[in-house]
Amino acid sequence: MLRTLRHSLIWVMLGIALSMTCVFLSRSWQIHAANAAIQTWLSGKDAEIENIRTTQFELQFAQAYYFQQHKRFDEALASLNQIMAAGDSNFQTKVRYNLGNIYLQQAVSYVENQELSRAIPLVELAKHSYRQALTLDSQYWDAKYNLEVAMRLLPEMERVNLEHEGPKQEQAELWTTVPGFPRGLP
Repeated sequence: MLRTLRHSLIWVMLGIALSMTCVFLSRSWQIHAANAAIQTWLSGKDAEIENIRTTQFELQFAQAYYFQQHKRFDEALASLNQIMAAGDSNFQTKVRYNLGNIYLQQAVSYVENQELSRAIPLVELAKHSYRQALTLDSQYWDAKYNLEVAMRLLPEMERVNLEHEGPKQEQAELWTTVPGFPRGLP
């Protein structure tokens, strides 16, 4: 009986070791595939991540950054929206910050093309995303700075819009909605 028990225990241990080896190999393959996708993006080419999308939200974050750098904003927004609730609060803060950056980058390009009606909603979305990032991490300086940039951009757009409406009228100074603007670095 002791010999049978020992024999069964050896087979169970062998099965556990084999299972752990399979899990390790699967994880190693996913890491290799993620690194290959990142290398492809760094070379400036598209990479498919469909096979590893469900397990690595950090890779989708990198893909969204690649799309943003190549001005493929709709794809970047789609990638970030898929991972909005993934990860810890630090990761979620970065996702919302990058959403705000994409919206702000689009808004600036519309302002440069004098398409103010298309830029205003994007600035509002950027401000909302930065506020969400600051709700998760109130000390995130980059989000504070970009929120201030977005807050300053909107009044400037309104001032330009008012100047093109007709005869010069006395215009009141436009103020932002954030009390106590940060004054910048010392």
